[in-house]
Amino acid sequence: MKITKIFFGLGLVITLFGCGRANDERMESKSMDDSTSNAFISSSAAVENKKDTTRKFIRTADLKFKVKSVIKSTYDIENITNRQGGFVTYTNLTSNIDNVTTTAVSADSALETNYYTVTNSITLRVPNTKLDTTLKEISNNIDFLNFRIIKAQDVALEILSNTLTQKRSAKNEERLTKAIDNRGKKLNETTVAEEVLLSKQEQANNAKISNLSLADQINFSTINLSIYQRQTIKRELIPNDKNIDAYEPSFGSKLIEALKFGWDILETFLVFLAKLWGLFLFGLIAYFIYKKYGHKLKK
Repeated sequence: MKITKIFFGLGLVITLFGCGRANDERMESKSMDDSTSNAFISSSAAVENKKDTTRKFIRTADLKFKVKSVIKSTYDIENITNRQGGFVTYTNLTSNIDNVTTTAVSADSALETNYYTVTNSITLRVPNTKLDTTLKEISNNIDFLNFRIIKAQDVALEILSNTLTQKRSAKNEERLTKAIDNRGKKLNETTVAEEVLLSKQEQANNAKISNLSLADQINFSTINLSIYQRQTIKRELIPNDKNIDAYEPSFGSKLIEALKFGWDILETFLVFLAKLWGLFLFGLIAYFIYKKYGHKLKK
C-alpha cells in the first residue's frame, strides 16, 4: 500500500512538472511569435545615430508582404504614418482579376465566378528619427513577408561638393560681373561674358536645389510598400440571353433534372398520404368491424 502511494506521488509530481514545462514553452513560443514580425523588418540601418555628426544618411525601406485584408491594413498603415508625423505620397489600391469562369446552371442563366487579388502600392514619408518605429508598427500587419530592403546612403560628400560648387560659382559670378562693368565695352564681348555669367548662376542654383532635395530626403525617410492578400472568389448568378444554345444543359443534365422533378412529385404525394393517416386508420378499423360483425347485421 505504501509503495502504491509512493508511485502515485511520483506520478503526480512528474505530471505537474511536465505541465509547467509545457506552459513555459507555450509562453516562450507566443513571445517569439509576437517578436518575429518586428525582427523581420527592424534593422540598424533604420536607426539614426545622433552621435555621428559627420555623416548624412538618406534612409529608404522597400517591403512586400501579404496581409489578411488589404483595405484594413491600408487604413492602419495610413494612421500609423499620421501618428509618426509623416504623410502618404502615393497609394494605388487595385483588384487584379486573375481568372473568370462561367458555368451554365439552367437554360437561361449562368454562374459567373471571379478570381481576383487585391493589392496596394503605397509610398510613405516619415521623419528619419521615426523610421524604425514606423516599420515596427507596420509589421503588425504582416501575414507573410516576401522581402525587406533597407538602405542608408551617405550623401555627406555630395552635399559638400554642391556647397563648394555654390562658392566657386559665387566667386566667378562676382568677377565676371566686375569684368562686364569695367571692360565689357564691345557688344560681342559683353554678350559672351553674360552667357558665361548665366551658366555660372545656373550651376549655383542647381547645386543649391540639389542640396535642398538631399536635405529633404535626409529629414524624411521614404518607405515603399507593396501589400497583397489571399486570392478572393466572388460568384454571381447572371442571365444568359446572348447565346442560350451554347450553354444549354446536356442530355444527362436534363435527365437528372427530370428524375429530380419526378422524385419531388412522388415525395409530395407520399407526404400528402401521410397527412391522411387518421382517415386510413379510421377506414381500417371500420373494415375490421364490418368483417367481424357485418354478417350478424345481415341476419
